Amino acid sequence: MQAEKKAVDGDLIPDANGRDPNPGGQTEGSKWQRPRLTRKSLMKCCLVKWIIASTTQQGPDDSNDSDLELSMVRHQPEGLEQLQAQTQFTRKELQSLYRGFKNECPSGLVDEETFKSIYSQFFPQGDATTYAHFLFNAFDMDRNGSIRFEDFVLGLSVLLRGSVTEKLRWAFNLYDINKDGYITKEEMLAIMTSIYDMMGRYTLPSVRDDSPFEHVEKFFQKMDRNRDGVVTIDEFIETCQKDENIMASMQLFENVI
Repeated sequence: MQAEKKAVDGDLIPDANGRDPNPGGQTEGSKWQRPRLTRKSLMKCCLVKWIIASTTQQGPDDSNDSDLELSMVRHQPEGLEQLQAQTQFTRKELQSLYRGFKNECPSGLVDEETFKSIYSQFFPQGDATTYAHFLFNAFDMDRNGSIRFEDFVLGLSVLLRGSVTEKLRWAFNLYDINKDGYITKEEMLAIMTSIYDMMGRYTLPSVRDDSPFEHVEKFFQKMDRNRDGVVTIDEFIETCQKDENIMASMQLFENVI
C-alpha cells in the first residue's frame, strides 16, 4: 500500500519548469538544502525496504553474525570494518543490509532480473522494467551483469547519505547510459521516460505523454552551456548546483531508488 501511495502523491515529478511541487529539502523563501536523513526517509528507498523485509522474514539477528558469515556465500564481500570506512552506514546497519542481501541472493550477487522484480513489486501499476534496467547498469560499474554486496552498499551510501556533489555524480552516471562520459539529449529522455512509464501516469495531477520531452528540453538547454549537443559532468554538476529548480527536481532520484 505504501508503494501505491508513493505513486499517487505527485511529489516525485518536477513541473515543466523543473520545479518540484513539494521538494523535500526546500522551504518557501529559502535556498535548497540537503534534506536531513531520518529512518523514515531511509525506509522510502525501495532497495532498503526490499532488504529489510527479507531480514524480517529471516528472523532475529544472531549476535555471532557480526562477521557477515563470509564462508556461506560464493562471493565473499569485503570485511565489515572496510565497508564501514567506505560508506556512511554503521556496523549494525551493514549487518542488517547484508543479512537481507544474503537471504535474497545466497550467491552474494544480484542480477538484473532481481532488480526488475523489486521495482515491479513497489510500482505494480506501472512498467518498471526499463527504469530497473538503467538503475541496475548504474550500480553495475564493471559491466559484468551482476552486482556485489560492496557495490550495492557503496551505491546506496552515496544515494542516501552522500554529499550533494556525490549524488550529482551518481545521477550523471545514471543518465550516461553508454558510459562514454557525456549525456546526450536522447539518453536523458530515455531515463525520464522510463521514470514516467514506471509511475508518472499515476501522479496527481496527471502528466501528459509529452511531459518527459518538455522536461528534457528545458534541462538540456540549461546544462549544455557550450551548445555542442552533449552535457559533460562538469556542466551537469555546475548547472545543478547553481539552479535551485533543477536541484529541487533532483530529489526525484531519492524517491525512486
